[in-house]
Amino acid sequence: MSCGEPHETDCSEVLDHLYEFLDHEMPDSDCTKFEVHFEECSPCLEKYGLEQAVKKLVKRCCGSDDVPTDLRAKVMGRIDLIRAGHLVPEQDVAEAAQDVAETAPTASSAPQE
Repeated sequence: MSCGEPHETDCSEVLDHLYEFLDHEMPDSDCTKFEVHFEECSPCLEKYGLEQAVKKLVKRCCGSDDVPTDLRAKVMGRIDLIRAGHLVPEQDVAEAAQDVAETAPTASSAPQE
């Protein structure tokens, strides 16, 4: 995605590192560059807002659940493949969904009040 306008920081760089920005995992100087970019670029600002909303929703729905280390590694590996432009086979996606379903707490296992 790009707005087609020249920016000091390219749209692709901003989108490639969007979650690092959202998670406050980058140096302040890079954060400043991204903030300037969002002021100039409506498509990137829109994508930022969408990803921020998704992150908040996931935190609200799953924020207190512990994620197994191996599941996190699988999901992050798939994200890296997708970012690199590789296709992820449907079977891998189905396996990841099954892993999530198996580790998610069920309504019957939730503490009763």
